[in-house]
Amino acid sequence: MHDEFLCHVTAYGVCGGRRIGVPLGTYRAPTLALALWWLRDRASWMAERLDPRPDAEHFPPSALVPVADNVPDVPAVLRAWCGDVSRQELVADELAAGRMVRIAVSDETTEYELLAESVDALRMQRTLPILVVPVA
Repeated sequence: MHDEFLCHVTAYGVCGGRRIGVPLGTYRAPTLALALWWLRDRASWMAERLDPRPDAEHFPPSALVPVADNVPDVPAVLRAWCGDVSRQELVADELAAGRMVRIAVSDETTEYELLAESVDALRMQRTLPILVVPVA
């Protein structure tokens, strides 16, 4: 069983023709349960910021308008992922097995990534001998 997990949330976009990543948060979870909780919490946090309640008091009336039906609904995908117990179990199984998990969702301008990996698996990778392949 892997005991600690590194969790990251990043948004990627294009600026000046280059793909740029903007870190939105990092957490070193001491347990699998806390890693899953943090990923769900960050997914909900992003969804709320991308799709706030229109009646929120800090927005002037009519400041928010619905997007077209053909625009990818990132907040809805993130909320659905948070509420899907079978997907949560799949993520837990992958992390417990020492595999990295990446959840990514995109709209027209930005890719949002939730990433988690076992600290133990990272340590084990560092101890493996490096494969050297001659060129030519």
